[in-house]
Amino acid sequence: MLDTLFIGLSLGSILLLVALGLAITYGAMGVINMAHGEMVMIGAYTTVMTALWLQLGIIWSIPFAFIVTAMLGLLVEKFVVRQLYGRLMDTLLATWGIAILLQQAVRLEFGLSFFGLHIDGLGPGLQNVTVPAFLQGTVSIGMAQINSYRLFIIGVTAALTLLTWFIMHHTPIGMQVRAIIRNPKMAAACGIDVKRVNALTFAFGSGLAGIAGVMMSGFKTVFPDMGTPMVVDGFLVVVVGGVGSLVGSFLSAGILGQVNGVVAAAMNDVIARAVVFGFVILTIVIKPEGLFSYRGRR
Repeated sequence: MLDTLFIGLSLGSILLLVALGLAITYGAMGVINMAHGEMVMIGAYTTVMTALWLQLGIIWSIPFAFIVTAMLGLLVEKFVVRQLYGRLMDTLLATWGIAILLQQAVRLEFGLSFFGLHIDGLGPGLQNVTVPAFLQGTVSIGMAQINSYRLFIIGVTAALTLLTWFIMHHTPIGMQVRAIIRNPKMAAACGIDVKRVNALTFAFGSGLAGIAGVMMSGFKTVFPDMGTPMVVDGFLVVVVGGVGSLVGSFLSAGILGQVNGVVAAAMNDVIARAVVFGFVILTIVIKPEGLFSYRGRR
């Protein structure tokens, strides 16, 4: 039973990495970023490319994936999202279009496949990442054997969650983000550069999604469409946890991960997904603002 709980905890950890960025950006910017899942995919492909081209392992891929996806997030925010603030459906459609473009760019190797050129690590095929030897075994906890790589995922997520909490509650930029989440107009009136803070927030959230992609690449095959279901799962965590609430995201990711892991182990993945969606619907009906929220969803 303990190993099943750790499987659920590792799944919840990846959900948390995806949802942290969504919770902050949706809370601060009011943007539904449908391309957030593609940041997970880009992070996973960064891991593949780092191994193929630089001969570096999955641990070294973490900073590379964060930088690549954060920079991509900055570009998306500057050239697309920034033009659409206050237009919720437009941002949804625009970022959905960006998601499709990113998928096709990877699938077509940025258009080079039309000229007969091939980039190792890209394309429509499946890619695999080798986990370092010291993360391939198991660790004994009581009578249970826990996968070392899943423990690694949990540890990385815990560290990044604490870092995010520290940034949000003990740095000037975090104070500004929280002010914008509560009242963006009042924050702007107090002299906060809302555009700059939004851009940095969007980049940081994208970077966290990229690291989630690194974590996923260690136990799942990497392919262009892998990020699509992740954005749905990430928003489920945000809806249950509450807009802009790190505590809510942490709690809801753990709950949804455990529910999915336990039910999938006892029955199957299809029933597990149904139970998760049922739990989300029940939460929306009983507490529409989420478990912990600064304010209701707008």
